[in-house]
Amino acid sequence: MTTKNKSSDTNSSTAVKYTILHPGQNEVLEKRARFNVIACGRHWGKTTLGKTVLQYMAVCKKKRVWWLAPTFMMTSQVWRDLKANTRNIKGVKISESEHRIDLPDGGMIAVRSSHQPDYLRGEGLDLAVLDEAAYIEPRVWPEIVRPMLASTRGEALFLSTPFGRNWFWDLFRIGMDPEEYDWAAFRFATAGNPNIERAELDSIRRQTSERVWKTEYLAQFSDDNGQVFRGVSAAVRPPLYRGPQPGHRYIAGVDWGRSQDYTAIAVIDATTRQMVALDRFNQVGWSLQRGRLRALAEYWRLQVIWAEANSFGSPNIEALQEEGLPMRSFQTTARNKSPLIESLALAIERGYLGLLDDPALLGELSSYAVERLPGGGFRYGAPPGCHDDTVMATALAWRGVENSGPYIAFV
Repeated sequence: MTTKNKSSDTNSSTAVKYTILHPGQNEVLEKRARFNVIACGRHWGKTTLGKTVLQYMAVCKKKRVWWLAPTFMMTSQVWRDLKANTRNIKGVKISESEHRIDLPDGGMIAVRSSHQPDYLRGEGLDLAVLDEAAYIEPRVWPEIVRPMLASTRGEALFLSTPFGRNWFWDLFRIGMDPEEYDWAAFRFATAGNPNIERAELDSIRRQTSERVWKTEYLAQFSDDNGQVFRGVSAAVRPPLYRGPQPGHRYIAGVDWGRSQDYTAIAVIDATTRQMVALDRFNQVGWSLQRGRLRALAEYWRLQVIWAEANSFGSPNIEALQEEGLPMRSFQTTARNKSPLIESLALAIERGYLGLLDDPALLGELSSYAVERLPGGGFRYGAPPGCHDDTVMATALAWRGVENSGPYIAFV
């Protein structure tokens, strides 16, 4: 198939615009087999590759093709692009309700979500493109899509960043087996896209934890089961001083709890980037909790106290602000929790922050995990039955430290 640009022509059902592909994308086209597993970093160009193959098969080869993604939200831009690239073909029929494009010479394009797999069963297909395949429910391929390719000897493209060693990893290993003639596997880092400047990647690397960098940008498969914090033991070091020092800035983070959960208060010396105090307790009333925080604030002369404002956090923050404490509110959401946690992970991993040798803290950090959601985001948290209060308190304190100015490195 050609990858050169073609002009739209309302009199020809085979004239659509094809993006010029970069070398890595062309490598897949040249070496592809019937079933192709492509593990690639973010913004490598997997979506462009998938759309190119999909359109070529439907428009030029008059085949029946599907684009499949974990959620409808993830299909929206692809659907808009496919409509824009085919709407001027004479005789084309576009169904918004079915997300389906019927071409005049018999080709068909359908954009589907795998959110409800059993609704996908149906007619035979000539090509299925599974976008973000690692996040699609494992049974979708063997039970639903694979049988639809049987009668036509149809093809498949599995496009995804890795997510652990799940079913996408299993298919990748099949593709790496030279005896599996129907299969091929490819792996490309983000840097393989020549349209992304090296300086941009260098900037991302400096601000990204090793786990995220290896998975999301190097497209490496990991068996760490979603572990977030690395180098925890190496980050443990005793404070240089036993008490507050003149000229040093001290910042705290607070995660509130009442009965089952714990309240945790972490204090960091922003001047030396060293945790100096950690208080953790439960089964204590709000007045006593505020009193314990007030005592820490007075002893360490806290410059800023970042506290989670969710639920019962706001009334406590307001009460302490009225008493003159330097409280700052942090409303935790799914969107802002990711950068909060990843910033702490990067600090621990690279030795920017010294941790106290506290069993609760080290245990929570070691077990804290991340789950990649079908929509592309992340869910962070402790395993079922466990706590993450010291993690959140430390993350909030570190947020304040990062915004407090330069620090002194003592050796």
